[in-house]
Amino acid sequence: MELSKDSIEALVKMMKEEMLLDIDPYSFVSPSAYDTAWLAMVPAESNQPCSMGPMFRVCLDWVLKNQTQEGFWGECDAHGNPTLESLPATLASVIAVKKWNVGKENAEKGLAFIRANAENLLAGHQNQFPRWFAIVFPGMIELARKTGLDLDFPHHLKGLLMDIFFEREQILESDKELAAGGAYPSLLSYLEVLPSLYAANEQEIMKNLSGDGSLFQSPSATACAFMATGNKDCLAYLQSLIEKCGNNGVPPTYPMDEDLIKLGLANQLQRLGLAEHFTQHIEEILTQVYQTYTKESSSENSNSVASVATQLQKDSLAFRLLRMHGYNISPWSLCWFLNDDEIVDHIEKNQEFFSSVMLNVYRATDVMFSGEYELEEARSFSRKVLEKVASKGTGSDNDVFTKSSTFQRMMEEELSLPWVARLDHLEHRAWIEQNEMNALWPGKTCFHRISRAKNEKLVQLAVADYEFRQSIYKKEMAELKSWCLKWGLSDMGFGREKTMYCYFAISASLSLPYDSHIRMLVGKSAILITVADDFFDMEASLNELYILIDAVTRWDGRGLGGHSKVIFNALDNLVKEAAEKYRQQQGTDITSYLQQIWCETFASWLMEAKWSKSGYMPSTDEYLRTATTSIAAHTLVLPASFFLKSSSPNAEISPTAAEYKTITKLTMLIPRLLNDIQSYQKEIEDGKMNYVLLYMKENPDANIDDSITFMRDLIDKKRKELLKHALMDGLSDLPVESRRLHLSCMKVFQMFFNSRNRYDSNTEMIQDIQKAIYVPLDVGTWKPLVPVPSQSGSNKEFQTTISSQQLVIRPFKYQKRRIIGYQASLPIARRGYVNMFITPNFRLSFA
Repeated sequence: MELSKDSIEALVKMMKEEMLLDIDPYSFVSPSAYDTAWLAMVPAESNQPCSMGPMFRVCLDWVLKNQTQEGFWGECDAHGNPTLESLPATLASVIAVKKWNVGKENAEKGLAFIRANAENLLAGHQNQFPRWFAIVFPGMIELARKTGLDLDFPHHLKGLLMDIFFEREQILESDKELAAGGAYPSLLSYLEVLPSLYAANEQEIMKNLSGDGSLFQSPSATACAFMATGNKDCLAYLQSLIEKCGNNGVPPTYPMDEDLIKLGLANQLQRLGLAEHFTQHIEEILTQVYQTYTKESSSENSNSVASVATQLQKDSLAFRLLRMHGYNISPWSLCWFLNDDEIVDHIEKNQEFFSSVMLNVYRATDVMFSGEYELEEARSFSRKVLEKVASKGTGSDNDVFTKSSTFQRMMEEELSLPWVARLDHLEHRAWIEQNEMNALWPGKTCFHRISRAKNEKLVQLAVADYEFRQSIYKKEMAELKSWCLKWGLSDMGFGREKTMYCYFAISASLSLPYDSHIRMLVGKSAILITVADDFFDMEASLNELYILIDAVTRWDGRGLGGHSKVIFNALDNLVKEAAEKYRQQQGTDITSYLQQIWCETFASWLMEAKWSKSGYMPSTDEYLRTATTSIAAHTLVLPASFFLKSSSPNAEISPTAAEYKTITKLTMLIPRLLNDIQSYQKEIEDGKMNYVLLYMKENPDANIDDSITFMRDLIDKKRKELLKHALMDGLSDLPVESRRLHLSCMKVFQMFFNSRNRYDSNTEMIQDIQKAIYVPLDVGTWKPLVPVPSQSGSNKEFQTTISSQQLVIRPFKYQKRRIIGYQASLPIARRGYVNMFITPNFRLSFA
């Protein structure tokens, strides 16, 4: 289908009708095949075991109906690939249908998937598996063998599987405390797969039941607890769960925080670049969440260490989204955990599990304002946690969330490049292409993920929107190049040719409407600024500059020749075109305003040229009065602000520097300081003034490093001030869209000059430009492996008993270690319920 504005709007309308109108928040979260299968195993109460059927038939029906075409159960990543989670989920589902002697074809197809794809899924973790997987997968293998399932693994996988069993042994021996005091989540939350040697007694299970009758809000663990004890509170919890989720499968956690689900959806829309299409829906979510935050504190909601991860995930998303949308939210709504030594210690001891949460805490602190020292502390703490986890790479104790190379990459990118140096359009692309972008927050055995059907529609819309924007950007880029050729700016014979850089900067920094005139206006202005600045710096004599300034002041190009004539004619065309566009839209003439702002900019370039040619050394204050104008950031944002949706002829946009709003002055200062830090060496050679050098002149004891440190601290302070003026109402009369444009302009300069001068490089930006405008998205597609047919015959099968007698077949690095064969049973057998017991010396079959 050819992309068009109408087709995008049709997709948006469909999304709103199908997904966002009075929909149960639970429907946005993928059901857990693993937990649903465990509920399907619960037998109905009966004094005659042979006549028993499933207590929750609806769960068994869900398992039978929700096997994928490829044969597995469980969620995929955002691009449809089965994850490591699919192995235990598929085993649990096969066990459930086998237990009730139904779905023979389902079971065979599930086992075929495991045989064919286990190697691929396991090998991706390089013998170092997440803690949850090392606990759950061996237990499910044991239970499968007890059920009589033939797990015909390839022979060469035996060492890898034994590594997993050995890893479980290490975990069980190191975590002596079942319920608390050890790693998180606690061992008792994995009750359904704990070996009998480590089983909890009934008293310990009862002691750890929550008020709702659950065991750590885990459906699978609670199902096991009920089968073991027959506790009525457990049954009530399971019945409540079924009543709520019914035919849709049960979630990984119950109950779930509905505000967290809604925040996850709002965050997803934002990060996919779809926020502009769902403004009202996002605002409704944030208004509702904000009301909750004004009534109660997060520290009150988090009444146990076990709930910290979920609460912090919610608070970090809420803080960032609410602040980005102008809500007055206290830093303590996020930073409360810093005042609780037990929680801080808990996070530090379980860094891997909390890594995804700490990443969101770190991202939330991107939007801190000046003087918010508690956010500084939260940023420092979360960064230290992330750096420790990242430094371990694929270390053996990493959890599910850091095992992923995708997540590792996300951490590294977040830590290495600040948010203020990243542009929205490329951020959207990175998130669309991210195969873990459907992960919402961590759970016991998996991420809570956006449901597959809804995620597919979100990705479809995000891809369509992004590629439609690319088609617009390609056309506008071509138009801009034609304009430069027409007015002679492409063939000046000196200076920098930055047509692509200039257009990329405005198109990638802000999601303007498809038909916005602003991209072309700012792109042309930036090109003209670059050419004229180079003319003043390196080409013209002072006499030529005086003549050009006189022409600009009179706004009359008669008498000009050569490069001066080219520059003035292009400028005159730019101003006339913009003024006419605005007159047609608003009926007001802004020609004189546009001319005045350009006159001011040209005058600042002349002053700098006079300093350079005379060798005059201004004070830092005198320098900044001119240099903050010559960087020309205001020349870009103020004229463009007239064309924003909510701007009016009476918008508070002052025509002179002395009257500029604080946010405009900050937008002029920060880019100047950023530019000076990265260009001082070149400007020493060119004999130009630079704040780095002038600061040392006024502070004789300071060296280059001292000067740069002072400037970076000043930039950091002023950036936080600008952020507050951009996001919060009441600090500026400028419309919110204009304030956001100021912020985007600052981010563009931060991107160009964050760690080096990327703007002056001819190659530095090419890859980003290609991704933003020309290269199609790569969302990936999974090609399932063809299931390997079962092979029979004694020469094809190698029986392995995992016991101390079988040292000879262990992986080399474990040859001297003892691996125990465990019973994987319900820890306590109760009359009337199936005793799922496995013999200690179970056997793994290897093809």
